Amino acid sequence: MNLLSVNNLSKSFGDRILFKNISFGLNHGDKMGLVAKNGSGKSTLFKILKGKEIADEGIVVFRKDITISFLDQDISLPDETTVIDHLFLAENKVTVCIRAYEKALVDAGDPNNVNAGDQLDAALQEMNELNAWEYEKTVEEILSRLELNNKTALIKTLSGGQKKRLALAQVLINKPDLIIMDEPTNHLDIDMIEWLEYYLNKEALTVLMVTHDRYFLDEVCTKIIEMDDHKLYEYKGNFEYYVTKKAEREEMMNSELEKAKNLYKRELEWVRKQPKARTVKSKSRVDAFSDIAERVKQRKVTKAIELNVKMERLGSKILELIKVGKSFGDKKILNPFTYTFKKGEKVGLIGKNGIGKSTFLNIVQGIEPYDTGKIQTGETVVFGYYSQMGMKVDEGKRVIEVVREIADHIPLVNGTSLSASSLLTRFNFPPDMQFNFVSKLSGGEKRRLYLLTVLVKNPNFLILDEPTNDLDILTLQTLEEFLMEFPGCVVIVSHDRYFIDKLVDHVFVFEGDGKVKDYPGNYSDYRDWKALPKEEQEELDKELEEAVHKTIVIETPIPEKQKTETAKKLTYKEQRELEILEKEIAQLESEKVILEKELNETTDYEKLQNLSLKIKNASENIDTKGLRWLELSEKVN
Repeated sequence: MNLLSVNNLSKSFGDRILFKNISFGLNHGDKMGLVAKNGSGKSTLFKILKGKEIADEGIVVFRKDITISFLDQDISLPDETTVIDHLFLAENKVTVCIRAYEKALVDAGDPNNVNAGDQLDAALQEMNELNAWEYEKTVEEILSRLELNNKTALIKTLSGGQKKRLALAQVLINKPDLIIMDEPTNHLDIDMIEWLEYYLNKEALTVLMVTHDRYFLDEVCTKIIEMDDHKLYEYKGNFEYYVTKKAEREEMMNSELEKAKNLYKRELEWVRKQPKARTVKSKSRVDAFSDIAERVKQRKVTKAIELNVKMERLGSKILELIKVGKSFGDKKILNPFTYTFKKGEKVGLIGKNGIGKSTFLNIVQGIEPYDTGKIQTGETVVFGYYSQMGMKVDEGKRVIEVVREIADHIPLVNGTSLSASSLLTRFNFPPDMQFNFVSKLSGGEKRRLYLLTVLVKNPNFLILDEPTNDLDILTLQTLEEFLMEFPGCVVIVSHDRYFIDKLVDHVFVFEGDGKVKDYPGNYSDYRDWKALPKEEQEELDKELEEAVHKTIVIETPIPEKQKTETAKKLTYKEQRELEILEKEIAQLESEKVILEKELNETTDYEKLQNLSLKIKNASENIDTKGLRWLELSEKVN
């Protein structure tokens, strides 16, 4: 049974085409995921389906007499209503039936109402058909799973995340014929997401959703539709099937386009050779040429974002937490916790919402005070903080102004530098977008710009709090590749299990009441461990602990005499070397800035090669001298 038909839909804003002549349908029981790059028109398509935006061409047809619920990214709920009243006052088949039954009970007590018995019988029959007797139990279960435990709280007192979860609860409780959801997993912790997967799979629901959660797409969806280059492609399977078939499609398309390109060259030559005076050409050949030209123009290269900005040098001493504790009143956030971060490690933080993960990140950076213990941060550590609150920037500014406020030129790993405009282009902000106002960007594009502003500051210790929200899959894949090669430290809070699993070496599990478990594996490893009986958990813990101890290098004790000699101050020669190094490094860095400026201003090929070589040599000298400077500095300390 078809519930939704979209036929030849097109939408543009000025010269910018979002999609053109796209068509798809949704049948009863389908669970369809929509994936696309940021800014490609997903939200606009949803607005058209909801009737809040008008398409340029095409039609949208919903089956008559079906109920539809939308879960938007931007939630609007009545402030003065309580959580429970909002759910029971909702206009769905069950609540209408319950209210009719309650009225029939009251009317049955009126001796003057001769139809009261028939009305009560009809209401009872409808209650049984809809199984409305279970409504309150369903409400309780869903609210509990989404951790909306204070049912009498006014909606205006809820956080943004709680409001999103309340809107989700209302959609699920209503059990409409068709659910259309935009990023349903945002503001849900991992336990909630896994419950939502289970719920959507067990219920006979029809769902259309936009999400970039790849595990969620894989577990829930029976179809994937992809908007790409103004067109729509449909894949009848889950996310794994989509990835496989998309790769096959692109390989085939590239092969066909290569043939078309060669044919296009031959046909172009033929068209150009036609005598100018002729008014009639071989129409079939000209029409064929037009078709080929159109196909060749469609050829595109999927451009991944390049994240090769230079990282500041990271010394041997990074970050050490020694018995650090934190509470808010009676609520324990962190029991005395000790840990020493090592260069290159990647740690994931997992746990329920509100349990203290973000507080931990703030404590590490010195933003939030702690109650007990001590934190020692290395002198070379430069934090790069990507907050889940997003970028705080004047939306009246242009995109390029946001980057230029940080730096006009950004150093790269290979020793060269990029102008702000060039870097934006690499981050998939083409020149025509760079002078757009920030307010015109989509939610995902704003997130991508925010990520760029964090990375251009050259951090060596990245702290990422929910970095995957609103980022498209291409950006997520590129970010993952960058983080896997990132030589500094990374601490990640994310509800995206795919992202966590792919990146982290181990996880800090926030179990509640201040307890934090350091588990040597990714999220899926931890989940498998948690599913074991307690005896097997303890046995595995012992094995893991033994394996960790075997990898520890036992240091040979240093004789007291040697300790004393090491602790001495620098010799006169070393002190002099340190002073010279400081001057030389400063001079080299100044020379490098001048060379980079010249590089960005010249178009002469030979000069470009010469300047690139000089910049490379300067960078290598800076690195060599910098390491020696660090060695001498640490000896002083």
